[in-house]
Amino acid sequence: MIAVPPHPEPVLHPVRIADLRPTQITVGMREVEEKRRAWRDKGAKAATFLGTHMVPVVLGPKRRAYILDHHHLALALHLEGVEHVLTSVAADLSALDKETFWFVLAHKNWLHIYDATGKLRTHDDIPKTVAGLIDDPYRSLAGELRHAGGYAKETVYYSEFLWADYLRRTVPAKLVAKDFDAALRRATELARDANASYLPGWCGPG
Repeated sequence: MIAVPPHPEPVLHPVRIADLRPTQITVGMREVEEKRRAWRDKGAKAATFLGTHMVPVVLGPKRRAYILDHHHLALALHLEGVEHVLTSVAADLSALDKETFWFVLAHKNWLHIYDATGKLRTHDDIPKTVAGLIDDPYRSLAGELRHAGGYAKETVYYSEFLWADYLRRTVPAKLVAKDFDAALRRATELARDANASYLPGWCGPG
């Protein structure tokens, strides 16, 4: 979850999910699958849900819509066959040339260009559609850790990814792959450590 810029335009714009441009490389696929299950459970309430869950975007060159938040939801809906979502325009940067646009996004912290191994990439490595987002198991672990109360929800940009980076360096990859529940228990212990105090939402030693 990231904070969106203040005062987005009140006008809502229906956009094809296939046309939305990501601003990150990875997602936590466990979270995507959970959102898919939740969507299927909504039944008749699905239309109401779509009407109240807008995807904040920034308009870039050629007025393409770049997602500022809800990448997991957008991918989940896409995989469930939903074609359109409502978007709210948080910033219109469509007058900028391509390089200036990416420069502005980087300096506003509206990009997360790290791959599934935690390696810094460039904006050229960001997939063109949400269907191209790749799985980072540690982003899934960070999301589950927050849901379990391991840290507090924050409006800091990409706070879950900051926790994912911390967990990547402290929880063995084999444990995450083979026993996710055990990895979550280990992550919960590590979340209370003073070494995690720099992270957004840190709740202290407990």
